[in-house]
Amino acid sequence: MKIDKKTILKIAKLSKIKLKENEIEEFANNLSSILDWVEQLNETDTDNIEPLNNVSSSKLPLREDKTVSNNSSNQVLNNAPEKVEEYFIVPKVVE
Repeated sequence: MKIDKKTILKIAKLSKIKLKENEIEEFANNLSSILDWVEQLNETDTDNIEPLNNVSSSKLPLREDKTVSNNSSNQVLNNAPEKVEEYFIVPKVVE
């Protein structure tokens, strides 16, 4: 679907957006591509798909909780410009 300059200016006025002359064509192309994508979605066959009207009613697969001991403080401290023992040294910010 191709959107013309007049439509872009009307949309900009309704949404209270000031557009420069050189931005009008870019917005027209972007909106046209979005509407083309929506038209492609409308072509998808969804006859046998039940609509989801509430996310909480869907059943999500559960996984087993596993604890992993991962002490990566040494790896993190290797990136510090200055450190003392297991702490970062940072410059004083408040006088």
